[in-house]
Amino acid sequence: MSSNAKVLIPNKEWLVKSNQEKIGSISKVKKGYVFRSQGQKVTGAATLSEIKTKFDIASFEANMDSACPDDGTLLMIYDFPCGSKPYNPVYSIKKKLPLYTKSVKSKSQYCAGYYVIKFRKGWLKSFCPKLITLERYPFHGPFKNEGEMKSELNLLNKP
Repeated sequence: MSSNAKVLIPNKEWLVKSNQEKIGSISKVKKGYVFRSQGQKVTGAATLSEIKTKFDIASFEANMDSACPDDGTLLMIYDFPCGSKPYNPVYSIKKKLPLYTKSVKSKSQYCAGYYVIKFRKGWLKSFCPKLITLERYPFHGPFKNEGEMKSELNLLNKP
């Protein structure tokens, strides 16, 4: 019986289902990919095609809410990337942040772009965090790409 893998995080995480029932997940790790079932590591592989063959996965379906639609364009708000289809986009001049919601009726606002946020453990990277998180913690951003964010993170984490 073949199964399908649905993209949860593009190029990083997939949910594997057979007959609409979850049977496991696939995660990208440093040295390839790992298949997990019920939270336990079942097997590892160097490539996705190896996992596809081992577990008889018929297709890797795209997630419709992913940041990269099928036509290859990235969803953007005011030149900043966002993690899902943006609704109600606004640019807060006072806070200097590109804001959006994830649905028409939602009241939770998200900030488009990449950020570096200081939590108790130190400075951590974040993509499209909630506005309330940025109001509660010190942060740097928004950054238009991951490279800019990583260079800022390296500067902040230097001893």
